[in-house]
Amino acid sequence: MVTRADIGVIGGSGFYSLLDDAQEVELTTPYGPPSDVVTVGRIGTRSVAFIPRHGRDHRYPPHRIPYRANLWALRSLGVRQVLAPNAVGSLQLEHGPGAIVVPDQLIDRTSGRIQTYYDAGGAVHVSFSDPYCPDGRAVAVSAARSGGWNTVDGGTLVVIEGPRFSTRAESQWFARNGWTIVGMTGFPEAILARELALCYTSLSLVTDHDAGVEAGEGVTHDEVLRFFATNVTKMRTLVSDAVQALPEERTCSCGSALDGIKLPFDLP
Repeated sequence: MVTRADIGVIGGSGFYSLLDDAQEVELTTPYGPPSDVVTVGRIGTRSVAFIPRHGRDHRYPPHRIPYRANLWALRSLGVRQVLAPNAVGSLQLEHGPGAIVVPDQLIDRTSGRIQTYYDAGGAVHVSFSDPYCPDGRAVAVSAARSGGWNTVDGGTLVVIEGPRFSTRAESQWFARNGWTIVGMTGFPEAILARELALCYTSLSLVTDHDAGVEAGEGVTHDEVLRFFATNVTKMRTLVSDAVQALPEERTCSCGSALDGIKLPFDLP
């Protein structure tokens, strides 16, 4: 049985069937329990730990997800590379439902979420100019294209607080700024991963055009879940392909993000 992992996947409940030789691991962290028990297993030859972002019964809304516990739990199991599939709305007409966007930039429009591990014991400033792992992004783009997805290499994900969707005026403002997609869970996941020197890659499935991009009534919660459910098998294949293509040894800068910084505590 697999007891440790070097790759983490944070996603929805439809991803459980990804893993072979799987077992559940209950973990505690200094930040409370993660969203649910962690399932550890294999995809091909790679050891993988999976956490359902919202909990397997979807009990955590986006602004209540225990983000710090989730990333800490993954690192404590040995994870150093994280793939994060999620559902997003498109802000650009050319990127319709069914597209996979692998963003290279992020805008934080959340409020009230704890977004650091280093909130006591002295200031710790971690570089975040490029929030996603370049090697992970390259792997994700290649896997999506090979899988026949309409693939968008790069773009800006704007993360809103939720749980409500955007107003039409907000959506139009985001689009005028040239931002590509909008979601509710990509932050603070990305910065917390960086603060733990983890590689983090977002695989964003477009489920709808956001409220201000097309005329209409705007997206509903049921529509998003229904669209994601119809694509979950294909998404599982994409994540599986990306996991197996990730480098076994990291050469990117993510692993050295904390070099030269005095930390107030030891990392797991």
